[in-house]
Amino acid sequence: MNTKVQTELDLVLEAIKQAEQKFQIDASGLKKQLSQLEGTATDINDQALLYAVNQIAIDQPDWTFVAANFYLSELYRDAAKNRGYDHTQKYGNFYELIHILTDLGIYSNDLLALYSKDEIHNLAKVIRPEKDHLFNYIGLFLLSDRYLARDYERNIYELPQERFMIIAMTLMKYEKKTIRLQLVKEAYWALSNLYMTVATPTLANAGKSFGQLSSCFIDTVDDSLDSIYLNNWDIARLSKDGGGIGIYYGKVRALGSDIKKFKGNSSGVVPWIKLVNDTAVSVDQLGQRQGAIAVYLDIFHKDLMNGFLDLKTNNGDERRKAHDIFTGVTIPDLFMQRLEEKDDSGRSIGEWHTFCPHQVKQIMGWKDEKGNLLGLEDFYDERDQKFFTEKYEEAVKNPLLPRKTYRAMDIMARIMVSQLETGTPYMFYRDEVNRQNPNKHISGQGRTSIYCSNLCTEIAQNTSPTTILKEYQDEDGNIIIVRRPGDFVVCNLSSINLAKAIPANVLERLIRIQVRMLDNVIDLNTISVGQALLTNKKFRAVGLGTFGWHHLLALKGIHWESDTAVQFADELYENIAFYTIQSSMELAAEKGAYSQFRGSEWQTGDYFLRKNYHSERWKELKKQVAIHGIRNGWLMAIAPNSSTAKIGGSTDGIDPIYSVEYAEEKKNFKFKVTAPDLNHITYNYYRRARHEIDQIWSIKQNAARGRHIDQAISFNLYVRHDIKAKELLNLHLEAWKHGLKTTYYVRSTTQTEIEECEACHS
Repeated sequence: MNTKVQTELDLVLEAIKQAEQKFQIDASGLKKQLSQLEGTATDINDQALLYAVNQIAIDQPDWTFVAANFYLSELYRDAAKNRGYDHTQKYGNFYELIHILTDLGIYSNDLLALYSKDEIHNLAKVIRPEKDHLFNYIGLFLLSDRYLARDYERNIYELPQERFMIIAMTLMKYEKKTIRLQLVKEAYWALSNLYMTVATPTLANAGKSFGQLSSCFIDTVDDSLDSIYLNNWDIARLSKDGGGIGIYYGKVRALGSDIKKFKGNSSGVVPWIKLVNDTAVSVDQLGQRQGAIAVYLDIFHKDLMNGFLDLKTNNGDERRKAHDIFTGVTIPDLFMQRLEEKDDSGRSIGEWHTFCPHQVKQIMGWKDEKGNLLGLEDFYDERDQKFFTEKYEEAVKNPLLPRKTYRAMDIMARIMVSQLETGTPYMFYRDEVNRQNPNKHISGQGRTSIYCSNLCTEIAQNTSPTTILKEYQDEDGNIIIVRRPGDFVVCNLSSINLAKAIPANVLERLIRIQVRMLDNVIDLNTISVGQALLTNKKFRAVGLGTFGWHHLLALKGIHWESDTAVQFADELYENIAFYTIQSSMELAAEKGAYSQFRGSEWQTGDYFLRKNYHSERWKELKKQVAIHGIRNGWLMAIAPNSSTAKIGGSTDGIDPIYSVEYAEEKKNFKFKVTAPDLNHITYNYYRRARHEIDQIWSIKQNAARGRHIDQAISFNLYVRHDIKAKELLNLHLEAWKHGLKTTYYVRSTTQTEIEECEACHS
């Protein structure tokens, strides 16, 4: 055995010895294998890694950290080889790394232009290689495979702590120089300890010369050919850069409606949604995955039962299918009330009418203060005044207005059949969303500001269509199209790792730097769609979220199906809300409030009253917000957090675990994963997994946390494939009655694992 091989073997054996001591694992089998191995130094580490990965199991969960350590050795060796230093140093020269990747065109020139050599050396001293040992195997693998900077041949250059430092430097690069380095170090502290994660686009693209930093986008389509095709152009450009997109189609006329007064010529929304579907497939996200787009339609739209609910199902005319998009239904309280109307025998008798939005505007003729025609979709019900219900009943009573009439329960049955087969449509409770909107002052009382959610149902912000004002030829012969920009929502996300941040008691410190990081994304972003940039800066909306809820419950010894869990959710998320609002207020005092603050519920104090925040700390914060303003028009949103939760070594979002032990399988890997911090104590709090848990408890928890979230929450319902229709209906009714704003997938035990848009995972 040559010296190099012997040195590597000694290093691996020392690592095994340390692992045996730290994790109390039995590595005798691995040591025996290595003693019989003949090969290169690389073969020794690879064999150790393979053995460790195969040992991960419910009774030996800590092998995941052993495997991560061997994988780290592989990363250190590869990065050192590509950068030209001794791999036993683990990390090389940070300043040289920035130079190399800037010269290659991987990094933006900004890092070297805005930070001096001395500043970069100063920050390099803060990098802590030992923090790499916080990763479990799947977390480190995902971070390396998808996010660490590589050259154009996929050779790795960047190491985990360097990625975190680059993100911190990028997000703080325009801060005042007097405080900038301290802010970078604080952001690195938050990231390197895995107390938080940034959204997938930020994790992948910060510091790079390509790609944008935001997660998801939402647009509203007007009832015109121009709007339909311009929306398609906009979403193609966003999809190219890695954005997930939600689109509201409720204003587009239905099948059989007139066009320019010619009767029966409209082909409805389905062909246009098929066009969106083709865009999603054709314009992939930086070559990594196809675009991800959700299309929402109102439950009172005539095309709902005429193709929309069947877009993703496997039965029916394939010419009217759009299998690659996701669907969502926006639902008023009135529809849910109709579901509960029964005759003496208990049979559901509530009627529901669907209309063409174009015909409603033509025949009903409601107008706003500017003379614009409004439809049913432009109203919602407040608690004390039923604006939507009044307009809906007026439409029902109009004998000239065409409609399709159904039993409300028949519509709901179609929705549930689709959900059990495809997981969708998502449910968007439009009245509750708009009632809880802190920026409803933009449209006025009873007028809809929020028409739909995003791809992952956690974003709830004002939208409005972009329209073409005129088209003309300038003096140089160029054709100029003038567009009036609508509100095109941008989602800027990051999430607290509850299972690490709460035990460490760092919530206030963490959220303060986290909100600043999120706010800075707004000014750094290079979004290809102009109206999205304008909306982003107009409202400065961010979405601070969480993951690791089930992990935290297990660490705290709290059963999922318990009043204790519901109470804990209420208390924890109230604290998160307090520190988030406080941090945004402090930023407003430093940098100024968002442009639409005046007249908002933040400014009037109605937000705090509506949430029943009456303690002394809340009263003081309400007073400070009135004085200084708030930096961000929306602040909190809980995304699915699948891939980034794995990087953080915890459980997805606010979901229960999939299983105590399962096989994680994607295109380029397959290995076993166990629940985090699994031992004989936490097992008792993990053993009832997703489809075994009574979903009513999940709804109660979500209602408790949702009270403190100004936007929404990605909330899945997990059901067995043989669930009775009455039981699934009851879950939807309970979600609505508990005041949930949205529900995400209905995940049945018969469905294959649903592919999600990772852009929305923060």
